[in-house]
Amino acid sequence: MTDKHLSSQFDSELNSISARVMELGGLVESQIRQAIHALSHFSMEAAEQVEQLERRVNRMEVEIDHELSTVIARRQPTARDLRLLIAFSKAIANLERMGDEATRMARMCRSIIESGAARSLPSSDLRVAADLASGLLRKALDAFARLDTKAAVAILKEDDLIDREFDGFVRKLITYMMEDPRTISASLDLLFLAKAIERIGDHSKNVAELIIYLVEGKDVRHTTLEEIESALA
Repeated sequence: MTDKHLSSQFDSELNSISARVMELGGLVESQIRQAIHALSHFSMEAAEQVEQLERRVNRMEVEIDHELSTVIARRQPTARDLRLLIAFSKAIANLERMGDEATRMARMCRSIIESGAARSLPSSDLRVAADLASGLLRKALDAFARLDTKAAVAILKEDDLIDREFDGFVRKLITYMMEDPRTISASLDLLFLAKAIERIGDHSKNVAELIIYLVEGKDVRHTTLEEIESALA
């Protein structure tokens, strides 16, 4: 078998895995959209759909991870190809964890609906942060598909907006609980829901950092935004 043929097969395998990663990302996006719908409309049906999608997301992560292990063992890739496979592996782990957070959101929504306190709490305030997190994942997947480091840096900046929304929401919830102790249980559910939204933003940020690692070969985790921009200049 010629080297050219082997290379062509390897490229085909990489393209197949890339497509599967994007498919997984699309499933997680659906989970998050359904979780936002459950939050916005107090929909038990939407919450249940999120949990149903969770099983598909978990199954896909395992399948893709197995494909990656097989390719690495058989092809023994070096340099950029190895970085790509490592980036795929870390990306699917982050996507699966986003799916976990969406499922956590759905469960919290279910608890809030069942408590009967849903409409007395500022749950609609979370919609802004939830939409930001959903949009951030979409941008991260698009940037990953195009290996766009500029878009990756923009995602890192946008994650700060979600963090600020979270901080503001926590302050508002504390006020609600102080004014009416009867809302404490439902408020805690909302707090955990808000934290899940913030974590989705964090995982999208992780995917953006993977893009920089893949394109530039630089590990920018635990690095300030200023240092990242300077390294890419």
